[in-house]
Amino acid sequence: MPADAPSPLTHFDAQGQAHMVDVAAKAETHRIARASGTIRMLPATLALIAGGSAKKGDVLGVARVAAIQAAKRTSELIPLCHPLPITRVAVEFELDEPTSSVRCSAQVETLGRTGVEMEALTAVQIGLLTIYDMCKAADRGMVMGEIRVLEKRGGKSGEWVAP
Repeated sequence: MPADAPSPLTHFDAQGQAHMVDVAAKAETHRIARASGTIRMLPATLALIAGGSAKKGDVLGVARVAAIQAAKRTSELIPLCHPLPITRVAVEFELDEPTSSVRCSAQVETLGRTGVEMEALTAVQIGLLTIYDMCKAADRGMVMGEIRVLEKRGGKSGEWVAP
C-alpha cells in the first residue's frame, strides 16, 4: 500500500497516525450489539456462586452492576472510542454445571452515529473480571475466554451475526 493511501483500518489516517474516526456525517440510528464470554472454574467455586454463599456476597449481582457501569465508561478505557449516549444495557449470566463455567452476555443499545460493539465487549470483560475478583480467594485458577461479538445491528453496515 502506498504511503499516502487510506488505511483499511479506520482508526489510522493515510500517514498511519492514530485518530478518532469522524462520525459527524453518519446518520443517527438505533444501534444494538450483543457480546458474550465465559469464565471456567472449579465445581466448588461454581457452587459458591450458585448458592449465593461466596464470602463477598452476591457475586452475579455485583458483576451485573459492574458490567453495566463498564459499558457506560468504555470511552474512558479504550482511547479512540466515542463517548456514547447509551440507552440500554442488559447483562445476563448463565451457570453451566457440566462445564463448571459462567457465561456472561451483554446487550447494549444507543441512538447514535456509531456502534456499541466495544461497549458490549467491555461489559462482558468487566462482568467476568468481577466474578474473578469476588471468587479468587476460593479459586485463583479461573480462566476467561470465548469473548466475542455475537451480533450488531444498525448503521450503514446493517446487521451482522456471528457465524
